[in-house]
Amino acid sequence: MTTPDHRSPAPQPPEPTAKDRIHRSPMAIVGGVLLLGIGAWLGIDALVKGDGRTPWVALAGLLLVVPLVIAFTLRPAVFVNDDRLRVRNPFRLITLPWGQIAVLRSGYSHEAVTKSGATYQLWALPVSLRARKKATRRQARAEAEGRTGARPEGPGRGRGAGGLWGPTLTDGPTRAESDQIMDGLRRLQEDRERAETAQGEVTVRWAYEIVAPAAAGAVLLAVLLAMG
Repeated sequence: MTTPDHRSPAPQPPEPTAKDRIHRSPMAIVGGVLLLGIGAWLGIDALVKGDGRTPWVALAGLLLVVPLVIAFTLRPAVFVNDDRLRVRNPFRLITLPWGQIAVLRSGYSHEAVTKSGATYQLWALPVSLRARKKATRRQARAEAEGRTGARPEGPGRGRGAGGLWGPTLTDGPTRAESDQIMDGLRRLQEDRERAETAQGEVTVRWAYEIVAPAAAGAVLLAVLLAMG
């Protein structure tokens, strides 16, 4: 006769945390893919058809240029969750718990400043002065239309539930895209900076997978050029 098993059930694994939200620059990615395509075409052509030291110079050039193109175009990204901000810049990966961030500021670049005074630029969120000017013009136009209470009729611009001319006063955002993202990061930092899971130390890791091949290519290219 078997006895019932009164053992407690095995502990369940913790619920998975929410995935990181990732911010990248689409234009940088497009530019990087184009540059890599051109570099591969020229470099492979030189490797296959070149004579003398040309293939070696082409190889050294590829070793130097390809990692740098990847570093400045495809690599930069900002990873966001409720506990931390991870900034993947061309040559470093910086992990910033929300509790360690003093301020997220925007000027000619977007930066995270820690409570210890260290500053880290967010390469994946480039500042576009042109986009800011366009957003400022939209904001000024929206404010002017809000004061006058009228705007020209047009497709989709009738009276709506959101107000005299519908839910919005102007077409398009009144803040540049990267500035809007920074606004969201600031709100999240304010909400989470005192959370227990958002504490910890700032960590910085160098991207040796980028630095090592680029350095090797630079050394090889310098040697070949020095040899004449």
